[in-house]
Amino acid sequence: MTKKNITFLFFIFQLSFFILPGAEAQDSSHIQVSLLTCTSGEELYSTFGHTAIRIVDSSSLTDVVFNYGTFNFDDPNFYTKFIRGKLLYFISADNFNDFKDEYQSSNRGITEQILNLSAKDKIDILEFLYNNVKEENKYYKYDFIYDNCTTRIRDIILQHKKNNIDFISVLPKGFTFRNAIHDCLDKTGKCWSKLGIDILLGSPTDKIMSVNESLFLPENLMKTLDKNNQQHLIISSKQLYPLNPTQNRFSIFTPLNIFSFILLMVIFLNFSDSVFIKNFITGLDGLLFCFVGLLGIGLVFMWTSTDHAMCKYNYNLLWALPTHCVMAFFINKKSRWVNYYFIATAIITSVVILIWAFLPQEMNLSLIPFLLLIVYRSTHKVLKK
Repeated sequence: MTKKNITFLFFIFQLSFFILPGAEAQDSSHIQVSLLTCTSGEELYSTFGHTAIRIVDSSSLTDVVFNYGTFNFDDPNFYTKFIRGKLLYFISADNFNDFKDEYQSSNRGITEQILNLSAKDKIDILEFLYNNVKEENKYYKYDFIYDNCTTRIRDIILQHKKNNIDFISVLPKGFTFRNAIHDCLDKTGKCWSKLGIDILLGSPTDKIMSVNESLFLPENLMKTLDKNNQQHLIISSKQLYPLNPTQNRFSIFTPLNIFSFILLMVIFLNFSDSVFIKNFITGLDGLLFCFVGLLGIGLVFMWTSTDHAMCKYNYNLLWALPTHCVMAFFINKKSRWVNYYFIATAIITSVVILIWAFLPQEMNLSLIPFLLLIVYRSTHKVLKK
């Protein structure tokens, strides 16, 4: 929908409001505001679902979906801005049928909850959205936890609902942001994505959420509105596009299984007298420590050089030491300081494993065999020399 079309629709809305007698009372019958919740998709960015707000005005014959989850792939330095948390998202307005067709084409379900709002509440929301979609107002800096497509609509409902809302949580008491993210990833069977997110996100993700903070995920907002309907928040709820859920297929290729297999394979091969295998394991050691070091450098970068608040204070840096990247080139060097380095690595990594459950950050259990591999290879380097 172009800026000119949006301006015209807003003019029609304003005109109908001022020329009709008792416009506020009539508005309650010809304007409908509803929450659209879309199920997760196959891509990682769509794993957590999506939220949009739909405005149907039978007086001006408009059916518009306002979506805060849009961004521009053609933005200069798109990937740099995205990684550093500086990419601007914006609100867009689309025809409902186009919105619905897009989600149906990717086999993503849509649930609509019609909100129980007064005539004034609806008018205020509509005015706010049409003003927000203007070029000078539509951009905002996206934050996955605190400022996303769902929290924006949550705030609209809270700010424009005439009666105050006191939400009751649908999540267990003491749930953290990480718990909520895990819950979503477990349902979609994305164990590797779960591992990557656990490595990337630091201890702020383990903060216990307030009820309002838990509404950063689309499904949580939808379920919370349903659970709190004793406050008459919604008039009705229906599936616009029912989705036949597919069962997550069992896979043996989980991080825990793969890392455990690699650990056992390296231990087994280490007993071989073959020169080829010994050289192979030495090369593998170089790749192992180089990879872990590069990972540590990446975590330091995400902590210190980006706007991603949840990537700070990351305790994975206790084992993903950036210095490993340098030491990978000294794997076979017969030097005392190299020996001391691998002794320190074995001790530090062993301590991390021992205090795993007591760290102020929930660590992914799949990493245990990976850390044991680091301890084993570090110890082997020391004993060999």
